[in-house]
Formats: sequence, structure tokens, C-alpha cells
Amino acid sequence: MFGTIAKAIFGSSNDRALKPILTLVDKINGLEDQIKPLSDEALMAKTVEFRQALADGKTLDDLLPEAFACVREAARRALGERHYDVQLMGGIVLHQGNITEMKTGEGKTLVSTLAAYLNALEGKGVHIVTVNDYLASRDSAWMGQVYEKLGLTVGCILSGMSDDERREAYAADITYGTNNEYGFDYLRDNMKFERSAMVQRDFNYAIVDEVDSILIDEARTPLIISGPAEDSSELYLAINALIPKLQDSDFEVDEKAKSVSFTEEGTENIEQILRDADLLKSESLYDVDNISIVHHANQALRAHKLFEKDKDYIVKDRKVIIIDEFTGRMMDGRRYSDGLHQALEAKEGADIQPENQTLASITFQNYFRLYKKLSGMTGTASTEADEFAEIYGLNVLEMPTNVPVQRVDADDEVYRTEKEKIDAVIKTVEECQSKGQPILVGTASIEKSEMLSRVLNERNIKHSVLNARYHEQEAEIIGQAGRLGAVTIATNMAGRGTDIKLGGNLEMLIASRTTDIDDPEKIEEIKKESAAQIAEEKKKVLELGGLFVIATERHESRRIDNQLRGRAGRQGDPGTSRFYLSLQDDLMRIFGSERMDGMLRKLGLEDGEAIVHPWINKALEKAQQKVEARNYDIRKNLLKFDDVMNDQRKVIYEQRIQLMEEEDVSETIVGMRNEAIDVMVDTHIPPKAYPEQWRVQELKEEVTEVLALDLPIEEWAQEEGIADEEIRERLKDHAGRKMAEKAANYGPDVMRMVEKSLLLQILDQAWKEHLLQLDQLRQGVSLRAYAQKDPLNEYKTEAFNMFEMMLDQLRVTVTTYLSHVELQDPSRVVQREEVPEEELQATHIDPTTGENEMARAFNEQDPSTWGKVRRNDACPCGSGRKFKHCHGQA
Repeated sequence: MFGTIAKAIFGSSNDRALKPILTLVDKINGLEDQIKPLSDEALMAKTVEFRQALADGKTLDDLLPEAFACVREAARRALGERHYDVQLMGGIVLHQGNITEMKTGEGKTLVSTLAAYLNALEGKGVHIVTVNDYLASRDSAWMGQVYEKLGLTVGCILSGMSDDERREAYAADITYGTNNEYGFDYLRDNMKFERSAMVQRDFNYAIVDEVDSILIDEARTPLIISGPAEDSSELYLAINALIPKLQDSDFEVDEKAKSVSFTEEGTENIEQILRDADLLKSESLYDVDNISIVHHANQALRAHKLFEKDKDYIVKDRKVIIIDEFTGRMMDGRRYSDGLHQALEAKEGADIQPENQTLASITFQNYFRLYKKLSGMTGTASTEADEFAEIYGLNVLEMPTNVPVQRVDADDEVYRTEKEKIDAVIKTVEECQSKGQPILVGTASIEKSEMLSRVLNERNIKHSVLNARYHEQEAEIIGQAGRLGAVTIATNMAGRGTDIKLGGNLEMLIASRTTDIDDPEKIEEIKKESAAQIAEEKKKVLELGGLFVIATERHESRRIDNQLRGRAGRQGDPGTSRFYLSLQDDLMRIFGSERMDGMLRKLGLEDGEAIVHPWINKALEKAQQKVEARNYDIRKNLLKFDDVMNDQRKVIYEQRIQLMEEEDVSETIVGMRNEAIDVMVDTHIPPKAYPEQWRVQELKEEVTEVLALDLPIEEWAQEEGIADEEIRERLKDHAGRKMAEKAANYGPDVMRMVEKSLLLQILDQAWKEHLLQLDQLRQGVSLRAYAQKDPLNEYKTEAFNMFEMMLDQLRVTVTTYLSHVELQDPSRVVQREEVPEEELQATHIDPTTGENEMARAFNEQDPSTWGKVRRNDACPCGSGRKFKHCHGQA
């Protein structure tokens, strides 16, 4: 009650937030008469003037009124569209780094030009994020006309583009693209070996269109790039066959640490065996080209000498299955990582399973938080305002409509059974179509839309069906859903980004009728006829009450329901929306429809009769709020786990970029070598231990293995008064001199190149292995809740320890490889082993369908698998005609 009184006196928080924005709108309007008389050249010159003002110390906020006035004038000249005051308000909200909620049809696409232009003046790049390639392509060409009037460059990122094309698009002042493409480019960039090969610039500012869809719905699943974990089975088999030729003196087993390594004698022996088998790519085992061979040999040795059949694993149906050391149970489906499982399969003659390993992954939550400033726009965000604020730091501000909304939202009709509900829907469709009123029927799934389509076909009702798979055709169908007598069935998420205009979409109608016509006079005639037809149809549709939106069930999220409702009543048009429900719908069933069904039977509700009451609407809204709260908790919990990995990912990616940018990484290498030596000494010469407690022989063996040095450490230890510090310094001195000699032999430039190449390769291998371990930890840590332990805290602790261990092992591995590495031909350029692009798999699972959006297999019969097809290319369906004359027709 007190809240209602306060709202009446002071206005809502939304109203209070909009007050200062209205003052800015007045300033922009006051500049219109000053900007309007400018020539095209003078208008374009304003961009140079603004950039100079920024260089002189002014801020973007200082420039906002005049910059927005220039954009409004550029849009009027380029598109014939002048921003309304409410659109200026939306642009200001975007610039302030918030979400602007504007009703469907209020022109969000045009609103984005205001904030995009202002923020692009800094020259750091602005990304505009869309939900599909079609909208990215359409909007970049459409709104690009405005930016070009102002002298800015525009780029567009589409699937199938080359790295050079992507780099050029990202270099533009304003870049359009999809959330998937931006995210995957970020991951791919952080797998490159040269800074110049990366395509993206530093993250500056992003405007996310349909922000609720991208940052909430799509964010339920991460982006993943995976690739082949190891080499082909032939190499495993070939090296496996060589291990039995080794002598006992060729390796040392440490059962306590469960490790095995080649002795110095064994290294020479395995090198000769590999050379005889013609498996070495160059003369020496430790030549830079043979890193993969060394890895395979070590894993094969582990498989033979550390792992015992029927104790550590069993072989069943030609599969190697791990046995849990604590429970003795088979762990079907689990595999050892880093190629060890394949080495065991080769040892036992089992089928060697090729593995795909996660090479990089990120959630949309963590990707979009990379931007210094983030904003978004949608028609439905207020129901998720808490999540936007907590996860992304974004406030939601609701814009008033340019013209008051005329749509009538009827109360829900609830039927007992699904059949009664469908019969009622069909009856309403028939009534509307008989008089010519256009209808949009929303369904919650593709299956439901196809079922409804079958029923309409049986009744001979002409209609269109669309879902979220065919983006370009989808936009064209939804654009014409407001024509006289049109019946369109759509999944609730389909067709976003395209307005339903009463009478039809003039531009799309003209495009469909002029595809094969080159005669300008004929085209002009068609334009006039189309405009007259649209105007006539619009008049009739308005008289009939506008678009009628029918929803066949309530979604878990009120936001999705509101999106569907918002299809009708754009820009003050009349319209109606009504939800048809049954007690067999998922939401109704979950929230106790059995009790309600019994009650309705007692009250004498007859077949085909519906309950209609505002109380039911409120009860359903509360049920939806409960489901939304539960889903939000799930997403928040998942994000907490991902944040742990995200902190580590940032460290690794920043380190990679730093390494790529440095010409000389020798200081890093020396630091790693010295830290590895410190650990070795601390391990075998414990602090404050007496000389007789030193494990000198073990230290000597590890020095030989890691540093490739045969040093008289036993003699040093006998010297009177010697301390661990002096041994430490002697080891560093000897190791440093050895590496300096190598650099002198091969040439400093070649040695620096080898160091950089090896460091990046080993870092990537260690990170891939770490990702796999984190994934396995994440799968198992939830069970610790049974032991009264917080799984998140357990995950944080263990993930941190694993990260520290990875870095420790990285230092040892880099030091070992560089100590042993030999170059047969120092003049040869060292080639880095990048995974070929065709072997990489990009995965983003569509949360609504469960399908991988990025990897549908090509199918001539399924346009959703064709990717980007240019209008003049041959149609992928195999008809032999051009795409624009076949499946590309409007």
C-alpha cells in the first residue's frame, strides 16, 4: 500500500530515471534547426570535428546532444526516417550502458545507430550483436547507410568468412555480427600463434539486440571449440610395438609417485629404436620436430610399466575400461586423458578410439563481461531485471511508446483437455480468416506448430509455418503476416527482429516481385501497384481490428509470452491477443492441474467450455515467477563454477598474447628454468636438513633428466660448509651456460624462435589437459554435498591447486624440452603445430532444440544446413538454378 502511495507522489523508479534523459532530448531537439541546413559534406565533417574535440579532452557525454542530432539528420537523409523522441531516449539509455526496453515496432534497430555512432567516435570499435546471420547482414547494410553519411566504416561478420575478411570487418568503426561468431572468434584468436593472425581488436563497447534472448536464453549453454586430442591410431600402434624392446635399465619406475621416466641410457636406446623404425622426423629424439614422438613414447612407457590389466583396467568387447581404485567398480565411459587411454588400447590390441578434446570454451556471460561497456535492447527485459543487474551490471529502463498501445489483451481461456483447446483455437482461426483478419498463432515448440499445421490442412485453411531454423525465409514470412486473411503459425522465438506490418511489408513485397526484372520502368510500375495494394489491405485490416495473436500455451517465462503478445499493436495499431490453455499443458500440469480438473468436473464444466477469469491470469503469473526464479538459480550456480575457470582462462590468454607480442621470451624461459631448479633443490634438500639427510643421488638423477646435465653433485655435497643455496646457484649457472652455448651454436635468432614456439605449444597442451581435468572435476564434485561439503568451495580449492600444479609442471616441461632440444638444420624455420581449421569443431547447443547450431551436416533437402549462400551462387538444392531464382526467392 505504502509503495502505491509513494509511486503516486514521486513516480516509479523508472520515471525518475527517465527525467534527466528528457532534459537531454530537449537539447538534441534544440539543435535540429542548426544541423538540418548543413550540406552532406558538412554533416560528414562533423565526425572529424567530434574526434578532434575528444582528442582535446572532451568526453562522449559532452558531445552527445550534437552527435545524436547529426545521426537523426543522417537517418532522415539516408533512410527517410527521423528518430522519434522516445528513440532518442532509448539511444541515451544505450550509451549509458543499460538495457532499453521498447515495445515491438518502436524501431530498436534505428535506436542503436545513436549510441553506436557516438561510441565509435573514439575509434576503438563498436560491436552490434544480433541473433542470426540474416539480421546481421540486413542491419549492417540498412543502418550502414546512416553511418556512411557520417563518414564511418561498417563491417559485418558472417559464418564462412576467412580470417582476412573477419580482420577487415573488425577493423571497421562499427561491426555487426552474431553472438556465436563473436564468441568463437575470441576463442579461435586465443589459439593462434602470431599476434598478427588474430582478427579481433580489444573489447570496447557492445550493443546487444534481443538482449534477453542472447544474454539469458542462449547463455544457458557455453561455446566450445574442440579438436582431435591426439594423433592417428597408427602412431600409437607403431610406438607400442617398440616398448617391449627396452631393457630394465632403460627406465626408472617410481611406484609411490606413480611415474616412470627414461634413463639417460634408455633415452639413447629408444632414440635408436625409433630411428630404426623410421619414426623420427629428424636425426635426434629431442629435435623440435619430434615433440609429439617424445610424448607418445612416454605415454606408451607409462601404459606398459605402470598400468596393470585386471587391476587398473579391464578389456571388455575390445574396449579398455578403467577400474576405480577405491571401489573396484568399472567406470564405463570414463577415459584417461593426454593420450594414455589410446596407449593402453594399443597395448591390449583394443579398438583405438579417436578423441575430441575441448581446446577452448567460454560462456556468453563471461564473454560479454569482457567489454568495457555493454548495453542492450529488447521488447521484454523487465521480468529478468534482477538477473541483468546481478550478472551483467545492467539496469533495465522501460521506454514509453511513441503512440499509446491500442492492443486488447484478453483473459486466458482454460480448457480441461488439449483436444478441447485445439478445437477452440481452430474455431477462432476459422472465424478470423472468414472475415480476413490476419492471425499469428504462437506455439511453444516446433512439434506443436507442425501438429497444428496438420489440423489446419485437414480443414483446408491456407497458412504459413515458420520456426527458428530458416532465418531469412522466416523474416520474409513474418514480415507478410499482417496481410489480409494471412494465417501464420510460429514458434514463440521465431521471427524476432522483423516487424509485422498491417497490410504487409512493402519492401519485401516489391523485392519478391522484381527479382528477375531489369526494366526500370517496369520496376517503378510494380512499386506503385504494390504500394496501392498494401495501403488498401492495411485499411481493411485496421477496420477488422488489426492482428489477432493466439497463443496455444503459456511458456515457463512470462518474457516469452510478452514477446508473442507484442507482435500485435505496434505503433498504435489496433490488435488483440489471447492465450488458450488446457490442464494438460506442461505449466498447468506441474502446478497441480489434477486437483483443478476434479474441481471443474464437480462444478459441471462441460466439454468445449472454458474458464475465463482475471484471477487465473494472476495465478499463472505467480507460477511462472516460481519457475523463472528456479531457472535463474540454476544459471547463477552454473556461472559461479564457470567464473573459477574464467579467472584462469584470463591469466592464460593474457600470458599467450604477451608471449606472442614479445620478440624475445628468453627472460621468461630463464625465470621458468630457475623456478624449476628451486623446486628440485627444495624437494631433495629440505630446508634446515643436515647434509647427511640430503637426497643427493635423486637430485642428480632429476638434474640429468630435466637439465640434460651430468654434474658432480655428490662431490659438491661433500664440500665443507656448503649449503643448499650454493648448490642452487651452481645448477642455475651451469644450466645458463649450457643454454648460452646452444644459442651461440644455432644463432640467437633461431634459438629465440625455438624458445617462443616451444613455449606456446607446451602452454597450449598444458591448458588443454587442464580443461579436461576441470571438466572431470566439475562432473564429480557435486557428490561431495553428501559429505556435507560445499561443492563450489571444493571446486574452487581443487581448481586452484590444479592450476598451480599445471604451472609447476609447465616450467619443468619447458625446461626439459629446451635442455634436450637439438636442431639438425638451424637455418630451417621452425613450424608450429597448429590444428588444421577443418579438424576444429565449433559447438553451441540451442537450448530450445538441443541441436548444435554450428554443425548441422549439409543436406540438399534442408536449407538450415546450407550456411551463407550468395544470391548469384548456384542453389545448394541441386536444381541448377541461381539461388535468387530458387530457394532464395522471397
